[in-house]
Amino acid sequence: MLKHADIWRAIDRLAAQHGFSASGLARRAGLDPTTFNKSKRTTGDGKLRWPSTESISKVLDATGASFAEFVGLVGESPAPGAVQRVPVIGYAQAGNAGYFDDAGYPAGSGWDELLFPSLGDPHAYALEVSGDSMVPVYRDGDTIIVSPAAQIRRGDRVVVRTKEGEVMAKQLTRESATRVELMSINRDHPDRVIPRTDIAWIARIIWASQ
Repeated sequence: MLKHADIWRAIDRLAAQHGFSASGLARRAGLDPTTFNKSKRTTGDGKLRWPSTESISKVLDATGASFAEFVGLVGESPAPGAVQRVPVIGYAQAGNAGYFDDAGYPAGSGWDELLFPSLGDPHAYALEVSGDSMVPVYRDGDTIIVSPAAQIRRGDRVVVRTKEGEVMAKQLTRESATRVELMSINRDHPDRVIPRTDIAWIARIIWASQ
């Protein structure tokens, strides 16, 4: 018997295969970004809500997946350790107080999540790109995965959060004991030189949906 959770699981897996969160997949398919949010999977009085056939058709078109491939994603969860649940944070949210702890790890719970092959970093998280500050490498609606545990070297693309709450994705060009020099990915935006004392945390981008 096909269960309500099976269909939603297939949507989550389809999103993960293409590097999206559930909301990112909905956006790419031309749907309201909240269409597949966990809050939309039940009604206000607790009844189970099924995704519409129209929304499934649109995400299949957006990803190029066949219905047979979608059906193949229905079923039990993958083997433990093969994947990890990666919390997804909106780019604007990342600058708000309370979303990260002092170590730069996502704080709290209730995030949208995507399933991703095990990254070896339990604190890895995803950011949904918004705006044009990172084009042409990262575009509005793309998802980038950030690993706080990954070693950072010159030339790496990184996400930086200042103590004032500014969040930016740049390319690391140079760092010293006193400052960090960053090159803007979008050359229409200025490069930055930030004193180390002003940086809350810096973490490497290890994957992006492109």
